[in-house]
Amino acid sequence: MATHESVNTGGARPQEQGTGTPKEMKRELTRYASFAMAFGFVSIATGIFTTYGSVLNSSGPRGIFAWPIAVVGQLSIALVFGALAARIPISGYAYQWVSRLVNPVWGWIMGWISFSFLGVVVVAVDYTIASTILPELLQYQGTQENAWAITAVVILAQAVLVAMSTQLTHSVNKTAVTIQLVGMITLTVLLFGVGAATGKLDFSTLFETAPVADSGYYSLGSAAEVGPFAMAFLLGAFTIVGFESAANLAEETRDPARVIPKAMVQAVLSLGVLGFLFLIAITALIENPAELAASSTPVATVITAVLGSGVGKALLVLVVVSIFSCGLVITMSGTRLVWAMSRDERFPGWRALRKIHPGRGTPLNATLFIFLVAQVVLASFAMSTDALFSLFSAATLLPAIIYAGTVLMYIVKRKSLPPTQGFSLGRWEIPVIVVASVWLVYELLIFRDASFRDPWMYVLVLFAIGGVYFAFLLARRGVSGLTMPDMADVDRALDADGPQAAAVPAQQAALPAPGEVSDR
Repeated sequence: MATHESVNTGGARPQEQGTGTPKEMKRELTRYASFAMAFGFVSIATGIFTTYGSVLNSSGPRGIFAWPIAVVGQLSIALVFGALAARIPISGYAYQWVSRLVNPVWGWIMGWISFSFLGVVVVAVDYTIASTILPELLQYQGTQENAWAITAVVILAQAVLVAMSTQLTHSVNKTAVTIQLVGMITLTVLLFGVGAATGKLDFSTLFETAPVADSGYYSLGSAAEVGPFAMAFLLGAFTIVGFESAANLAEETRDPARVIPKAMVQAVLSLGVLGFLFLIAITALIENPAELAASSTPVATVITAVLGSGVGKALLVLVVVSIFSCGLVITMSGTRLVWAMSRDERFPGWRALRKIHPGRGTPLNATLFIFLVAQVVLASFAMSTDALFSLFSAATLLPAIIYAGTVLMYIVKRKSLPPTQGFSLGRWEIPVIVVASVWLVYELLIFRDASFRDPWMYVLVLFAIGGVYFAFLLARRGVSGLTMPDMADVDRALDADGPQAAAVPAQQAALPAPGEVSDR
């Protein structure tokens, strides 16, 4: 194995040897840009439009009450991630944290699971535009074929933007997030207002279970079957994920140890409250839950019926913008993870994928790779009769595995973590850990249901591919050859351009190298 070169501790950024190609990216993201990353990835418009129909079919209107419970669970995870991001603010989030606090072997496994998640979730998000929004907006009959073609074009557009310019991508995302905030608030207010004025708003609908039977509604189910209410948790579990994308761009964020934890928590809280209000509005306006459950575009159908064709379609355009922004953030997050693992020489094709384009300052090859992976995933799922359910289920299962692994690592290593640089759980640490643990165990148990066979197949295939490559790495390098760049050197390099550069070096020198821990 070629040894990792020492990270430059001065102001100049490391270069690819003999090429003049930079290996690091500019630290240019502001507080709002970091929040926009977390908010844009989560995107309640995307999650609710994608999963609401499935929840109606599995749990009925009453299923929306699983949402606030899921938000509390995901918030506890965001708090744990914030505590880690404040200690190890490096691109790659869970991959970096586990690699450095446990060992590089488990870190690699976590990185591959994260890559598998990002490869499928971008398809799930973009498929929503083609399958649940555009048919209602443009009044055409959606088919598997045209959904595939439209999704492929959307994925291409997002990859081109990410490859062209980081600043342009963030400008588009910040604009889209602002539009989503204004649009979703406006849409929710209009639904409540017009619904009340026309007498269509009926809050008793919130407690109905049709088309699901009321008996056994809260049942825990059997070994291969989940109860109706438990299935409703997928709505929040699928939607409130991706807040950690802010941590994945730590090396491009100013003062990341302070900014990123707050961005993740603020995104979960704001989206949780706004999302629940929107769900209440939509659900209270349903005239016939059993009939709406049969619709392929239930949310869009309700909006158009209540607000009229003109206003409804204008707001659906805003939803399309929000969903496109979500896919854009996911694409960027995926490229950063692939780039981070390739920089550490631990990803297939790392020599090409770790390069930063000298003119654009973007990981161009990594972006192209993520684009190709997304197209393969799309082709694998697109002709399924239940493609959207399979996609969002896989995109819910994988982050649950990532979150569970990271929280477990935090529990084991919390007494020996590096010193925090801006965020700490303090006396709330134990309650947060308990809530996160209970929530994750419950969420993972939902996936025992037989309806999740396709998502499990996707996970197993991706794990098998990763296992083959990992076996190759071990055979070629051995466990000792998978070590990470020295923690102290990396942090000094990352902070060289930061606002607190003068105050940080003494503290950073005490941070542990990979596999070591601090007794602070």
